[in-house]
Amino acid sequence: MGVFVSQPSKPEASGVIAATAMFVEVLVIGIGSFAALAGCVSAVAGYSNMHKAGPLLASTPASGAALAFSYALGVAVDRAADFLLTPYRRKLRSRHFPSNVDYRLARRTVAESPHIAAMADYARSRMRVCRGWVLNSLLLSIAAALLISRFPVQDRAILITASVVLGGIIAAGFFAAWMNITETGYKKLSQQASEIGAIVPGQGDGATATAST
Repeated sequence: MGVFVSQPSKPEASGVIAATAMFVEVLVIGIGSFAALAGCVSAVAGYSNMHKAGPLLASTPASGAALAFSYALGVAVDRAADFLLTPYRRKLRSRHFPSNVDYRLARRTVAESPHIAAMADYARSRMRVCRGWVLNSLLLSIAAALLISRFPVQDRAILITASVVLGGIIAAGFFAAWMNITETGYKKLSQQASEIGAIVPGQGDGATATAST
């Protein structure tokens, strides 16, 4: 009786964990995007207007609305970052999977192993965060440059240059991390699928024929 009850609960628990992880990933991306958007809006509004609106923006209702909007914004930025990085992702995938059929077959077969699937989900989680923050880094550097140009600060030119350069360096770092994680993920998936017997790397036509029959 105990075994019968516990078996159905495992997929459900795994699904809850995956959904929670996805929510956190999107929120992490969205908070950065919201900070960039808020910076741009503050720059347009100007220092005096933002100083007056400070108490209202710091209120609990405003904070709750900002958190909810951050999640929605995170979804949009994640999709935008995925669209922009699609050519690189396809190039990395083609190194290990000759066709989309090979890739889907490998994913489906490896998903039958709970341990391997959990490790793959963790890798994809890191990949999505890095992907989103490639775009966030650029947006934040633009927002910082706009704020510096509008707010009363000293050494404005130096600070603007530093924010742009720093944003570019951080974006490049996230892009390199995304490339590494994505490349490693495809490589491991190909190896694991080959060991399980899903596909043999380099035999895309055979996999296609098998899937079609």
